[in-house]
Amino acid sequence: MRTVSLLLLVALTALAESRSSNRRRSKRELLVRSKRRWVLSTIEVGEEDPGPFPKVISQMFNNMSGNNHEFRISGMGVDEDPKGVFKINSQNGMVFAQRSIDRERYPEPFHIKFEIYDRLKQEPLDKELAFDIEIKDINDNAPAFLAPQIQENVKENIDEGYLPVQLQAMDRDQANTTNSKITISLIKQTPETPKIGLIQLDGRMAQLTYEGCFDYDKIKKYEIIVQARDHGTPSLSSTGVITLNILDANTHQPTFKERKYNGMVNESAIQEVLRVAVEDKDTPKTAAWRAQYYFITGNEEGNYKLETDPITNDGILSVIKGKDYEKTVLTKLQIGVRNEEPFKVCKDKSAAGGSTPDSVEISVKVIDVNDPPEFKNSPADVYQKEEEKPGKLLFTPVVVDVESDEFRFEVCEDPAGWVSIDKKTGQVTSAKKMDRESPFLNGTSIYKILICTIDNGDPPATGTGTVLIHLGDINDNKPYLVNKGVIMCGNKNNNVKVTVKDDDVHPYSGPFTFSLGGNDKTLEKQWKLDPAYGMEGGLVSRNPLAYGNYSVPLVILDQQNVIGQDTLEVMVCDCGEKDVCRGKKPLSTSFGAPGIGLIFAGLLLFLLLLLIFMCQCGKEEFKHVPMVEEGNQTLIKYNQEGGGSECKTEPTLLLTPTNSVAVTDGIKQGTVKMGQMASVMAQDIGTYNSSGFTMMNSNMTSLGMQHQRDTLKSNRGQAMYSTWNTNKTSTHQGGSSWYSRSLSMRSNQHIADHLDRRLYMIEGNHVDHPQYKPHEYAYEGQGSKCQSLDELSLSNMGDDLNFLNHLEPKFNTLGGICHQTIQEKNIQL
Repeated sequence: MRTVSLLLLVALTALAESRSSNRRRSKRELLVRSKRRWVLSTIEVGEEDPGPFPKVISQMFNNMSGNNHEFRISGMGVDEDPKGVFKINSQNGMVFAQRSIDRERYPEPFHIKFEIYDRLKQEPLDKELAFDIEIKDINDNAPAFLAPQIQENVKENIDEGYLPVQLQAMDRDQANTTNSKITISLIKQTPETPKIGLIQLDGRMAQLTYEGCFDYDKIKKYEIIVQARDHGTPSLSSTGVITLNILDANTHQPTFKERKYNGMVNESAIQEVLRVAVEDKDTPKTAAWRAQYYFITGNEEGNYKLETDPITNDGILSVIKGKDYEKTVLTKLQIGVRNEEPFKVCKDKSAAGGSTPDSVEISVKVIDVNDPPEFKNSPADVYQKEEEKPGKLLFTPVVVDVESDEFRFEVCEDPAGWVSIDKKTGQVTSAKKMDRESPFLNGTSIYKILICTIDNGDPPATGTGTVLIHLGDINDNKPYLVNKGVIMCGNKNNNVKVTVKDDDVHPYSGPFTFSLGGNDKTLEKQWKLDPAYGMEGGLVSRNPLAYGNYSVPLVILDQQNVIGQDTLEVMVCDCGEKDVCRGKKPLSTSFGAPGIGLIFAGLLLFLLLLLIFMCQCGKEEFKHVPMVEEGNQTLIKYNQEGGGSECKTEPTLLLTPTNSVAVTDGIKQGTVKMGQMASVMAQDIGTYNSSGFTMMNSNMTSLGMQHQRDTLKSNRGQAMYSTWNTNKTSTHQGGSSWYSRSLSMRSNQHIADHLDRRLYMIEGNHVDHPQYKPHEYAYEGQGSKCQSLDELSLSNMGDDLNFLNHLEPKFNTLGGICHQTIQEKNIQL
């Protein structure tokens, strides 16, 4: 009807406009057309219309309509989602629906814009015309429960009324219409008792109710079917299922299996007396089944306790404070039992066994036993100075025994054996001097002893008492260094801490006074103490120190000026990051089987090389050397490297040339005395010759050797020659035998031959260097005692060699010139 009215209004308007068209055309040049906005009424379209499509739903009109006009629409359902639902005939304005529409998917009206254009000019003749298309709802959705399957646990003793189950339903059809109005109802209940009902709270919610009582022992599960139905045409509905699980509750009181119990306990004993058992029909291992026992009467003094066995649910009665037979012989206890969960039943249901907790009576008989003697003054505190003479009375016990007046005393615990006891009176006396610093005191200054008293009962009973001896300190310990070795990092600092300990306590210990000890005055120039007073001191080096070990004696005084002397070993070194000497870091080495094998292979190779060396060096020369046993022996250098000979080269000597017979004779005469110290000269000459041996006469002191070396070094250019002493032996070990080797010059080689043979080697020195031309020097010394140079022997070790230490400067100058010539000519000795 609304559409017909709209079309009639549009027709009447068009008619009125056509009558006045001539009038308007006459005034068109003078008047300006005003802007009009047409808003058309809403067009209704049925939801899920079956068609056929396309289907006319309306027709648009405009006063500008004509053959040259074109209709256009746009908006939701046309060129906006959902696209292509509606279209318009551009010539006659007919609006079509091209498919059915689901209102629940597009619940809002479709807003469409309507325009009219000049077909030739393609210009709009009117603007902002619009109309709405609303989808008319139909009942095409059934109501549904938000939770169609519900599981709920309900205690069997729940109060009558509401159940803890709420139902919610919804309908997608248009709100506030009959299509979305819902009614919820209960269709079926299994089992049927107790009666379960339903109350609808509003249009979408309902609550379950019940009347009566649940019984877990009979029924443990209920199933309820509910329905949600709408009021549309036709009416649609759906169902849901609720499952109620009935849980056991404490609806049965626990009851004692026996109505009276009897028990016995020894006097003053701490023990379990007996067990009581109960019966409960509720589900085992639940709070409704677990029993709680409690005292009703008889335990006013708190001598007993009750516990529940978690496995058997039995009650355990124990004594926690011993009963005295002289005061009590028989005790009567009344105990009750209840469950952890409070007892509760439905109001219409009677409790099996009643609602009052069960109780029972227990009789406990106290058996008399021999009570031990009791110390009235235990523990006792005794104060004593350490190191006091033994024999001092320390403690007298006070003992009471109501059953006996005859008992004896013993020392049950005395770790250091410092006390003795009178067996009749129990008097404790010191037997030894007591040391407060003893390890038996564990640093507490309290020495603990335990004394025992034993009565004459049957069987005998023993009582114990504790005596705490507080030992006072005396100054009987000296302060000492805690760590006697410290590290000073020379690359970081020049001080170290000196930590001191005194086994005495205040006022016989620190703070301490530190000072340097010893009589060496250089200590104060090298070290200082800063701080020199306190619980620890500081040792500071005044000047940078070379890396090495230093011993610093210290004197430490406690508050009573008792002196402790100790030596601090200081290692000065180059430290790493953690103040640890770099060269002292621990080495971690592990050898496996391959490493051990390599070590043994190296040792075998060394022995083989040693054997070859002995064979090469000794196979020719050993056979010419007589075996001589002599105390004075020679060390042979086996590790010399760099061009050594094969032990065959004979020692040679470079002699100074001269053209003067007098000079030559003087040199030869001087050589006679030098021959007397041949073994000493061999030490120095051996450094230059190829034999590589170093010899030392055991009869010479190290100081005398040093003076002789100095003299020889200044006279190496003089005419000198040494032979290996035929009386000196060089002993070495080869295989399992000892070989003694005497090294000497061959008998046909004499000093004179060497003088003549070597003179030409430095003959030309005086040509290039005139200052080196040989000169005659006066001979100093005692002269030769030999008949001729051919008979000269270098083994005269008994001659006095002190003249070598007193040569005049001329001989020193000659030796220096010859030594320089040897170096310039690069002469190999």
